[in-house]
Amino acid sequence: MSDIRPESLKRITNQELAKKFVDESVKELKAQIGDKKVLLALSGGVDSSVTAALLIKAIGKNLVCVHVNHGLLRKNESEQVIKTFKDELGATLIYIDAVDRFLDKLANVSDPETKRKIIGKEFIDVFAEEARKLEGIKFLAQGTIYPDILESKGIKAHHNVGGLPEDLNFELVEPVKFLYKDEVRQVGLALGLKEEMVFRQPFPGPGLGVRCPGAITRDRLEQVRESDAILREEFKKCGLSSKVWQYFTIVPDYKTVGIKDNKRTFLNFVVIRAVNSIDATSATVEEIPYDVLFKIRDRILNEVKGINRVLVDITPKPTGTIEWE
Repeated sequence: MSDIRPESLKRITNQELAKKFVDESVKELKAQIGDKKVLLALSGGVDSSVTAALLIKAIGKNLVCVHVNHGLLRKNESEQVIKTFKDELGATLIYIDAVDRFLDKLANVSDPETKRKIIGKEFIDVFAEEARKLEGIKFLAQGTIYPDILESKGIKAHHNVGGLPEDLNFELVEPVKFLYKDEVRQVGLALGLKEEMVFRQPFPGPGLGVRCPGAITRDRLEQVRESDAILREEFKKCGLSSKVWQYFTIVPDYKTVGIKDNKRTFLNFVVIRAVNSIDATSATVEEIPYDVLFKIRDRILNEVKGINRVLVDITPKPTGTIEWE
């Protein structure tokens, strides 16, 4: 199938168009899949969640969801995924703890594209291994969306745009591959997903790996996780979580001099990024009130071990991308 968005696909701007897309997609999925089983990478993000809901509507229990904890998830992410999809929605969900496997592969790797390729390959390998344990798996589903495809053409690689191992005869299923993020949200609402799930801020496929620039370490990953949790908590308290499209923290592989308890420190720093966008192809910087920013700063400096400085990224897209890697 071509990677060019069909001219016949109108922009999904309302629920009427979203419901029409759902009906057409369900018919196409049923025709493509039949009575076979589908393996889906379920991160719990908007894209994979909407993909899962579409497939559940089309093929029900023949969808097998696999949630991989690769150590690059946000704080309490795996617990939330299990609670939502397995406990509340009754989905067939397999949990895989692959933290050591991923982080060992990523040790001492600093090049952004190399990191993405490692993460992508491990994802594919994990699914392939899981598929070999299951019977009747003929398809691999992915929550690829159109910006992923566009950015993979000469800008950066996405782990969910690529091929499968040659020894596996899987067919790829990507039901939302021609949709922009705002359209995916409309489809999610049409499928009856909860608003808190549909309007979750975007999360990159490689996870916190792209928010830990340079060679990934467990300490810096934990700093990203904890500072990100603080940012999300404070944005929710002040009402910014519903006004800002995407917000997160970054901890680069670089230390700065600071002072704590009248002693010199040489520690990492946290960067705060908050942007607004419709379809991720461009983005503007969201202004954070100083009182909110100072509260976030103080909490990060006091609660996140190994941090002595907090910065704010005010770069729009273009010239910068939304993520740092």
